[in-house]
Amino acid sequence: MTMISDDRAASGSVSVEGGLTVAAALFHGLSEPTRLAILQHLTVGERRVRDLTEHLGLAQSTVSAHLGCLRECGLVSSRPDGRASLFSLVASPELLDVLAAAERLLATTGNRVALCPNYGVGTVGNSEPEDLRSHRSEKSEL
Repeated sequence: MTMISDDRAASGSVSVEGGLTVAAALFHGLSEPTRLAILQHLTVGERRVRDLTEHLGLAQSTVSAHLGCLRECGLVSSRPDGRASLFSLVASPELLDVLAAAERLLATTGNRVALCPNYGVGTVGNSEPEDLRSHRSEKSEL
């Protein structure tokens, strides 16, 4: 999937229909710090829920819920191992590429997204378009 094709980029028109909704769903699946921590820990290999709970210091139910989300997003898979399940990354090289690109983007922007009034650190949920706040302060508008 190409999020912005050459034709759309040239015309300045980007349709939400052209796979951007699916891309947004992928990024939403990656938008929770606990899920990112789980993915990061799975980069070293298969892990049981218990391994992840011990590493992250979280409740088993919390880790299981996030693993369920990641599995439904197609990012992790599991296989039985006795009475437990072993979880692993589905597309490790591609996921590592996305995470590395995100780290480069954050470094380039100086982590400014943390200050975003809509999605930055300390904000909750996804704002509806009509509820989005300006990224500029009132002082800069004067």
